[in-house]
Amino acid sequence: MIQALLMCFVLCVVSGSSKPTERKSRIHDEDPLSRLEHDDNKNYDYDHEAFLGEEEARAFEQLPAEESRRRLGIIADKMDSNTDGFISEEELKNWIRTSQRRQIVDSVDQQWKDFDLNQDDQISWEEYKNTTYGSYLEDPQTDTEFNYVHMMARDERRFRAADTNGDLIADRKEFTAFLHPEDHKHMKDIVVQETMEDIDKNGDGFIDLKEYIGDMFTSEDGEDEPDWVTSERQQFSEFRDKNGDGKMDQEETLDWILPSDYDHAEAEAKHLLHESDANQDGKLTRDEILSKFEVFVGSQVTDFGEALLRHDEF
Repeated sequence: MIQALLMCFVLCVVSGSSKPTERKSRIHDEDPLSRLEHDDNKNYDYDHEAFLGEEEARAFEQLPAEESRRRLGIIADKMDSNTDGFISEEELKNWIRTSQRRQIVDSVDQQWKDFDLNQDDQISWEEYKNTTYGSYLEDPQTDTEFNYVHMMARDERRFRAADTNGDLIADRKEFTAFLHPEDHKHMKDIVVQETMEDIDKNGDGFIDLKEYIGDMFTSEDGEDEPDWVTSERQQFSEFRDKNGDGKMDQEETLDWILPSDYDHAEAEAKHLLHESDANQDGKLTRDEILSKFEVFVGSQVTDFGEALLRHDEF
C-alpha cells in the first residue's frame, strides 16, 4: 500500500490543495533543469543542478575548492566538442541537455529494477500493477483516503498510451514515456487529460478562473491574497484564456502546461555565458569557466570530498 502511494506521487500530477501562500506550478517545460528557485542574488544552486544534474551537484558541494575546479576542468574539455579551445553557447546548451537526459535515464534505471519482476528486460502492465497495487488487489478496501480503483485505471490509461505497439509490455523507451510523459509528443494528450481531471472540479471539461487559482492557492481564515495570486489572475485573463470565454479548453491547457516557445536549456546557457564571459566575445574559454567555478558547480572547503564515490570520468 505504501508503495502505491509513493508511485502515485511519482506518476500522477499532484492534486489537492496547496498551502495558503505556496505557489504550485503545472508547467512542465520538459523535465525541469532544477526544482529550485532561480535566484542568483541568494546562491547559484539552480545553476549547479541545471549544469550538473541534481545528484552530481550535491556531490560537488562536498568537494574542496581545488578538487571542484579540477573536475570542472575535465567537464570544460568535454563540452568543447569541436576542440577549438572555446565553449560556445550551443555547446553549453548541449551539455545542459545531456545532463537533463542523464537524470531521466537514472530515474528510469532506479525504478526499472523494482518493476521488472521476471528480469526479462521488459515491464508488463501486470508486473507494474502487481508491484504498485499488490496489497490493495489482495485486500480491496473502499474506505480509504485514496481511490485506488481510479488511480489504477489512470495508470493503465497512461501505460497504454506509452505502449506504442499495444502489447501491454513496455521496453525501456516505452517505460520512460510512461514515467516522463511530458518529454514525449505522443503523450501530450495524456498529460493534458490528467491535468484537467485534477483541476476541473465541476467536471464540465474546462478550467475556469476559480479552478485555475484554486489549484495553486487556498485562502485560510480570510487572509489576503499574496501578490503572485493577483498576477496569476491577470495571466489567466491575458494569456491562458486565449479566446476570452472565461475558461481554458484542452488546447489552451496544453499551451499552458507544455509551452513550446521557451527553451530552458537555451536560457540557462545564455545565463551562464553572461555570468562567465569576461571578455564578452560570446564564448567561453576553459580559464573563464574555472575562474567562475562557483557559478557552475560550487564547492565547500571540506574533507568530505575525498570520501565520495568518484565517477570514472574524474
